[in-house]
Amino acid sequence: MKIISCMNIDPELLYSYGAEDRYYKTGEIIYRQGDHAAYYYQIIKGKVKQNHYDDAGKEFIHNILGENQSFGEAMIFLEDFHVMNAVCLMQAEIIRLPKNAFLELLEENPKISLQMNACLSQRLYFKAIMLQNMSSQNPVLRLEGLLDYLKSYHNGDCDHSMHIELTRQQLANLTGLRVETVIRTLKKMEEQRKLRIQNRKVYY
Repeated sequence: MKIISCMNIDPELLYSYGAEDRYYKTGEIIYRQGDHAAYYYQIIKGKVKQNHYDDAGKEFIHNILGENQSFGEAMIFLEDFHVMNAVCLMQAEIIRLPKNAFLELLEENPKISLQMNACLSQRLYFKAIMLQNMSSQNPVLRLEGLLDYLKSYHNGDCDHSMHIELTRQQLANLTGLRVETVIRTLKKMEEQRKLRIQNRKVYY
């Protein structure tokens, strides 16, 4: 299945509807959990992570996004508040389009609107698959569910081509496993040729 998991709208079209370039420093927060969803964002350069913290202060990372990927659009349609933070992992240049202008763009460009519907639907589908695998007691299935979801989100097609930019501890936090279990399971998955580890970096 070909995945359309992140929109990449022509920047010139975005600018024609009033979009602006915004520049962020490493560690700078683009929006916080609880902020009203007011913009569509598209990354030109840099990386952004989406995360939240539980009551004990433990971080949960939902995704890491890079060039030509979009975020923030789902909450625009719900007219609701963001349920996670968006934080720059490195210096970033991001196009930002106000909510009303974004909705106008979709209304006047039906093809892009259909692509957006496909994008959001496929995100929900793969999220459901990931959650099914995460309910398993088998650590391999848990990790596979997470890695499949991350790869689908990034349009990954080739085996062992996507660098998983999460630490072992972050993978543990995301899957509910102990970090020691994650380390052993990754090694086992490498032996099974389900992934590749090179210089401690995981490629899936």
